[in-house]
Amino acid sequence: MSVLDAPAGPGAATGASALVPVFARLKLALLRNGLRQSSGRKAVYLISVVGALLAAAGLLLGLVLLRGHDHAASLVVLLTGVLALGWAVMPLFFSAGDETLDPTRLVMLPLRPRPLITALLVSSLIGLGPLFTLCLAAGSVAALAEGAGAVVFAVLAVPLTLLVCVALARAVAAANTRLLTSRKGRDLAVLSGLLIAVGIQVVNFGAQRLGRAGGLASLDPAADVVRWLPPASAIGSVDSAGAGAYGRAVAQLLIAAVALVALLWLWQRSLTKLMTAPDGSTAAAGPDREKSGRTGAGLWALLPEGRTGTVMQRTLRYVARDPKTKAAWVTALAIGLIVPLINALQGQGTVYFACFASGMLGMQMYNQFGQDTSAFWMVAQTISSSRDAYLELRARALALLLITLPYTVLVAVVTAALLGDWKLLPGVTGLSFALLGAMLATGAVASVSFPYSVPQEGAFKNVAPGQAGLAWISILGGMVSAAVLSAPVIALTITLHVTGRTDWLWLLLPAGAGYGALIGWGGLRLAAPRMAMRLPEILTAVSKG
Repeated sequence: MSVLDAPAGPGAATGASALVPVFARLKLALLRNGLRQSSGRKAVYLISVVGALLAAAGLLLGLVLLRGHDHAASLVVLLTGVLALGWAVMPLFFSAGDETLDPTRLVMLPLRPRPLITALLVSSLIGLGPLFTLCLAAGSVAALAEGAGAVVFAVLAVPLTLLVCVALARAVAAANTRLLTSRKGRDLAVLSGLLIAVGIQVVNFGAQRLGRAGGLASLDPAADVVRWLPPASAIGSVDSAGAGAYGRAVAQLLIAAVALVALLWLWQRSLTKLMTAPDGSTAAAGPDREKSGRTGAGLWALLPEGRTGTVMQRTLRYVARDPKTKAAWVTALAIGLIVPLINALQGQGTVYFACFASGMLGMQMYNQFGQDTSAFWMVAQTISSSRDAYLELRARALALLLITLPYTVLVAVVTAALLGDWKLLPGVTGLSFALLGAMLATGAVASVSFPYSVPQEGAFKNVAPGQAGLAWISILGGMVSAAVLSAPVIALTITLHVTGRTDWLWLLLPAGAGYGALIGWGGLRLAAPRMAMRLPEILTAVSKG
């Protein structure tokens, strides 16, 4: 029988009224003890508290000043929806800040689900996030409440909005606790900075579009949909009550209340399953698990036989499993798409911005051996000639091409579709292929000539001490060399545009693809003999992290 289902003993304090103050004190104790670890951590926390309080006060004042504006309801409803989305996503990236997000620490205690959830929900209301949410909800209803009926709905909407947001975060965290405490959870933490960067770009683009589209009036269509989604529906009920539509206000408030009940039920279900089901690390490996872990099974069987397929599989597994390699790839994929996409949406770009994706993805060929770290000695043991070195480098390049080639075409097609300039698509694709081949060539040479170590510790430390110069020489020198090597295709592209022969741009597709393949092959051939001679030096360089 599970500890969650076991009857409480006579001396066990399992009631919600007894657990709530205990968990509140536990949350405060965790916070206080965390600040005692170092003065630096305490200073950072105090700065974040002051910043959050100032932001919350400014937001509250700004929303109150919107009172009486014709489109204030649209703005506050959308702000609430965005805030709820943040509550749903943030636990996946910043779970380490609150130890109570992992309820498995309480698995040996005789606690029943409902009192436990009540206590956890109340303790979750302690912190800067809930305070900021409370200020936003209070400012939103202050901007919308008109009349006694709207005030009544406002009194109910504020705590309901806060509880839905907190329950949403808790339900997501409980459903993903196994993930958050695993290697994949640490990978998410590494990628959190990228998510924030992408989000800032999206917000910046949305603000620019909003300014050009006529102000807050352009938000009305989206707000008409979001006002029926919890917890924004609770804020929307205040606006409906102020307009005299009490039936609609009740319906919107009930939607938020039903959502709160559903989230609490899902949270309880996830919590019960989490604290009663066996951990995957202790479960015996069945036939299916053994079969899935066998080399060559599934999609891996499609790779070539021999050394080429083995090295390609190892390289792709690094991309999927190593946090640093995965972060570099996701960053390259995201930025390679965001730059041409944002420029195209703003109407200021050109299809040739799609070549940016080739440059970002081609950089993944640089420092190929840094991801191996000291384990590179196993690779070195298999290389006894220039031929072996060439096969090793070629397989790594082919693994990269499995991802970069289709993605380069995708970015070019999306950019051309947004700009409606399909005539330039073949030329852009050919130029991207030539640039990609040149970067594969220079990346292979740079990996052999300027290898450096990638430290495994530290999410934002990608170069070992004393090797920063090698990293800069490898990347910057390689990028300049790649641009020089791509000069013939670039010159041909410019010539066709200057002479007005844009109808011949389709020739760049086969020309660029063939030139890129030739340059890439030449770079691998040039780097292979040097790699075979410098194996000890490469091993020493990549083992310093």
